[in-house]
Amino acid sequence: MNDTLTTPRRWLLAIRPRTLTASIVPVVVGLALAPPRSAGDIAIAAITLAAAFAIQAAVNLANDYYDYVAGIDTHERVGPTRVVQSGLLEPAAVRRGFLACVAAAAALGVVLIARGGLPILVVGVVSLVCAYAYAGGPWPLASHGLGDVFVFAFFGLVPVCGTVWLQRGVVEPGTVAAAVPIGLLAVAILVVNNLRDIATDSKAGKRTLAVRIGERATRVQYVALVVVALAWPLLLAWQFGVTLLYPLLAAPLAIRTTREVLQRSGPALNEMLGATARLQVVYGGMLALGELCSPLL
Repeated sequence: MNDTLTTPRRWLLAIRPRTLTASIVPVVVGLALAPPRSAGDIAIAAITLAAAFAIQAAVNLANDYYDYVAGIDTHERVGPTRVVQSGLLEPAAVRRGFLACVAAAAALGVVLIARGGLPILVVGVVSLVCAYAYAGGPWPLASHGLGDVFVFAFFGLVPVCGTVWLQRGVVEPGTVAAAVPIGLLAVAILVVNNLRDIATDSKAGKRTLAVRIGERATRVQYVALVVVALAWPLLLAWQFGVTLLYPLLAAPLAIRTTREVLQRSGPALNEMLGATARLQVVYGGMLALGELCSPLL
């Protein structure tokens, strides 16, 4: 085992900090739609953020563990370091880490269920099941081309709408509309990952959507996700006012990142994971600001 990294740094590497913003941005967007009104609301907002973080950490750890067990992660891997495959952490330890994150999310979920009732119970159970089923189980979602759908739902629609429900007890069409571009950009992060891994995933039998449609179509998918996300504020502004155009300020970053994704391949795409995550952060921050400033929301 590599001794150059301390144990805390190995665990930090395992949860993939570059992508963790994907769980925080949708909650922030939801809180901008339904700002907390009391100390209790603020506490629920903090617990919502913590639960979202725990679920994504669980997904990342499960992906690290189960991809190794399934023989998908090998010495041929070109992506960022996976702690199990590289020997930085023992498989059993990462599995325990995954279960600990699930337990933490479930414990936090008890408080959220008490606040939000049956809808939050259903969402919580489905989220935890999918955190496991994404890479593990007899029919891993990611290995059957459904990872993109999972990410759009659970890093876009569900957290935005769930956050608003917990604060207001109602979800209106505008909430769903605001969640769509956040989900699209979360999928874009996954697309970069899958684009980079087409060759190794295909060899290992992991049939992601990128493997199924090929490299060229996957690049087109990335462009489409970013373009639709950038165009979406036009629809929001028509319904809820011009402040919803603020996300267009992310256009220069989007153009630069998209150009790089189209030009790079293999390990050179690793940097684009962080760049696409930053794009979602900037876009989500501008969307949240626009929501707070809109007199119609």
